[in-house]
Amino acid sequence: MVKKIAFLFPGQGAQTVGMGKDLYEEYEAAKNVYDIANNVLERSISDICFNGPEDALKQTVNTQPCIVTTSIAAMEVLRSALNLTPDYTAGHSLGEYCAMFTAGVMSLETTLKLIQKRADLMGATKGGSMAAVLNANDDVLKAGLKEGSKIGYVDVANYNSPAQVVITGDSEAVKAAGDYMLANGARRVVPLAVSGAFHSKFMESAGKEFEKFIVDTELNNAAIPVVTNVDAEPTTLAEDFRRKMPRQIYSSVHWTQTIQKMAADGVDTFIEIGPGKVLAGLNKKIVPEAVVYNIFDKASLETTISALKEQMASV
Repeated sequence: MVKKIAFLFPGQGAQTVGMGKDLYEEYEAAKNVYDIANNVLERSISDICFNGPEDALKQTVNTQPCIVTTSIAAMEVLRSALNLTPDYTAGHSLGEYCAMFTAGVMSLETTLKLIQKRADLMGATKGGSMAAVLNANDDVLKAGLKEGSKIGYVDVANYNSPAQVVITGDSEAVKAAGDYMLANGARRVVPLAVSGAFHSKFMESAGKEFEKFIVDTELNNAAIPVVTNVDAEPTTLAEDFRRKMPRQIYSSVHWTQTIQKMAADGVDTFIEIGPGKVLAGLNKKIVPEAVVYNIFDKASLETTISALKEQMASV
């Protein structure tokens, strides 16, 4: 029996060359999304998604609109195939824009324009680094951040799961914090190949510029609660989204807390929609008892639809 369902959307790093191609070729709903993205952004988003090259796809200015387009295309195919409205929606970092679109906060055209501006601002902000830290307990994490702070600025970018956080900030401070955690019980510290220190004070100027950009953007109240990254709180008011979107660029992503919040309110089925399976993997660490589906291509879409029909029929 399904109690409550949440749609989840992945963030940067989930991209792969070829993503969305079979959805585009097989489903009019997906093709329509890519065609609109190509027109609105005045370049071939579909070509970058389907053919790369990888170096082009992993540039922030391309990665963000490509992942958002692919995720929304997959979600629209799901909605066209199955009359399914989630109880909650959420997205990891840039995936939050797919969540807001799904909840009716903004049109597809507005979503694409906002994510492109966000990508441009973040991609142009250089300096700093990030690293994933695996299996460091809270005390070790706090002590490591304190150690790194002796050298420079370091903070938590992402609370991804109880077993994984991402730290961000000055490169030397991130390294010092990571070295301390590794020496004091963390299983691994993995430097991330990113263009800058995302979700840190390095991004404050980008956030302030984005705030100016969205001041007159037409936003609606959400028809479905969006659990937002900055505070892991269900959000529905347009003006709350307008306030939180700029902050999200330079604030921590509270993903663990987001999933825990939905699970505490009875969500037992999570559907990750978009390239990759990153969020499904994190969910297994956060709420191992929950049912998780993935939709990233034609085969996974058909498998998920079949399983959901069976699940709903047993209610």
